[in-house]
Amino acid sequence: MSDPILQLTDLTKGYNAGKPNEVRVLQGASLAVKAGEVVGLVAPSGAGKSTLLHIAGLLDTPDAGQVAIAGTDMTRLSDRRRTGVRRGAVGFIYQFHHLLPEFTALENIVLPQLANGMSEAAAQTRAMALLDRVGIAARASHRPDALSGGEQQRVAFCRALANEPTLLLADEPTGNLDPETSDRVFDVLIGLVRDTGLAAVIATHNMALAARMDRQVRLNSGVLEAL
Repeated sequence: MSDPILQLTDLTKGYNAGKPNEVRVLQGASLAVKAGEVVGLVAPSGAGKSTLLHIAGLLDTPDAGQVAIAGTDMTRLSDRRRTGVRRGAVGFIYQFHHLLPEFTALENIVLPQLANGMSEAAAQTRAMALLDRVGIAARASHRPDALSGGEQQRVAFCRALANEPTLLLADEPTGNLDPETSDRVFDVLIGLVRDTGLAAVIATHNMALAARMDRQVRLNSGVLEAL
């Protein structure tokens, strides 16, 4: 049996260590996510789900524990190699789209590919294919301020998948959208994940959306428990 795409083992993380206001965010959190699996991460605000996602995506480091991606222990790699893994193997989606305002939708998807060594022609071809897949190819030349909220987030989805990652991490990816738009955009996201077969962890407050994922886990008192 192949290794999980993402394996988190006994992660601990705290802030202000040794001080009166020390906060222990993670206290032995463990999770395994296989290729093609969509896991819903449910937790109230302030419970530490963003911290967990940042550690899983190599944007932060745990105080203790192990992060493995595709069977490789990330905690043993140099910063340079971790950056390479993060750039190529991990896709991030946030609650706010964080598109670069001076660039078009197409360019926002092309840029991360160029940074990862893709030729401009190949990057543009892939970017257009992704925009077509999410139904907004006709908006490729528009800048973010000319796109609706749902369109902006679809571009953000495409950007996250631009470098063909094996792991997708999403933090409230439809949290800024109205309920109707949120449902439509979530359908697009799940379709992308299913089509590509990557492993995905999607944090959400929305239990109806969480219920549409393969399984759900809750971050409770610093540990992950199945729902």
